[in-house]
Amino acid sequence: MKVFELNAEPRLELGKKSVKALRKEGKIPAVINGSKVVELPYKEALKPGEKLVEIADNRGIITTDIVVNSEDVRKLIYTPDIFEVDLKINGEDKKVVMKELQFQPVKDTVLHIDFLEVYPDKPIVMEVPVQIEGHAEGVKAGGKLSVSMRKLKVRAPYTQIPERLVVNVDTLGLGKSLAVGDLHYEGLELINAKNAVVCAVQLTRAARGAAAKAEA
Repeated sequence: MKVFELNAEPRLELGKKSVKALRKEGKIPAVINGSKVVELPYKEALKPGEKLVEIADNRGIITTDIVVNSEDVRKLIYTPDIFEVDLKINGEDKKVVMKELQFQPVKDTVLHIDFLEVYPDKPIVMEVPVQIEGHAEGVKAGGKLSVSMRKLKVRAPYTQIPERLVVNVDTLGLGKSLAVGDLHYEGLELINAKNAVVCAVQLTRAARGAAAKAEA
């Protein structure tokens, strides 16, 4: 993945009034969800913006409320690319990926960002763009290629997740399709349903006519 550098500040004041004031200043509230589980009681001091969230069995995760400038994240949000984010906060660097965006339904402005802290040895689930490659046999025969899935969910350590999942369609014939179960990538586990169709070559009227003439 490409690397995106981002500066953030701890968000110390919570609540609707604080959020409204931040957005007027061109800032976006966000949260970093920790992916490492800690044992409770947690004896280390929490940094500004951090809080401990109990999950189960005397274990918890640390989340960090932060604020980012909306202009700083435009190229991170409005792009089909995925990024490893080098985020600087509380005097240290954190490796994170963007997991979820909340938009204002009318103005389409970003209301909130969820980040996930990542580690080289810990698998995560992430959506990766699909890149179609090649010229399908079925298209040469008059068919039309349709792409049903523009992104696929993969599970792997973030260091192994590629920028694109290349799907070659050279051998895809008329009326044939490629499903998730037909695709394999070293080091990656595809999470989508195996029978979900990624792309297919649809029969067109011209292709049906050509096939009928060939059979005559």
